[in-house]
Amino acid sequence: MMTTPLRKDAARNWQRIVSVARDLVDEGTPLQLNDVARRAGLGVGTVYRHFATPEALLETVAAPCMEALAAHGRQALTDTDPWRSLTGFLFHVVEAQVTDAALPPVVAAPTDAVPRTTELKQSLASVGATLLARARDADVVRPDLTAVDLVPLMCGIAHAVSVHGGSHADRVDTAHRYLAALLEGLRTTPPGA
Repeated sequence: MMTTPLRKDAARNWQRIVSVARDLVDEGTPLQLNDVARRAGLGVGTVYRHFATPEALLETVAAPCMEALAAHGRQALTDTDPWRSLTGFLFHVVEAQVTDAALPPVVAAPTDAVPRTTELKQSLASVGATLLARARDADVVRPDLTAVDLVPLMCGIAHAVSVHGGSHADRVDTAHRYLAALLEGLRTTPPGA
């Protein structure tokens, strides 16, 4: 009988911790579990029971964005137009990079604290590689472009947008413009050909 209320309390605490962490990340404040506990009005032990490290908490904050990107990727794989499927997916990726502050450090981390993060990274990398291979096979992108090239190119756009700054809408618009320019440079056939 006592386990049901504890589970509800634990679920509420978990949600509160993640919500506070999301706010901190959005503010640009590095995650420290003691700070999260204080802001969430919880004991430090409660936070540590849910998240052993700040990295695990950050990955949990980034997970919904990564899951949405994976869903976009799966949808892109169903599109029979190789150029449209690749570019559509990349537009979702770059938009996520410039609107979710949790995503870039999680994607850039060399190791993962949460197994689900590793699964999502692998899924995203696989989708990107498959979409690029289809576009190369259709001769719509440069043959020398590799899947390994996509990550630094996309990160470069995200960095350029962060330097450019601006409101949320401005950042998204700038990211879209920069990506469109990059894609035209990668395309082997002119638009509409």
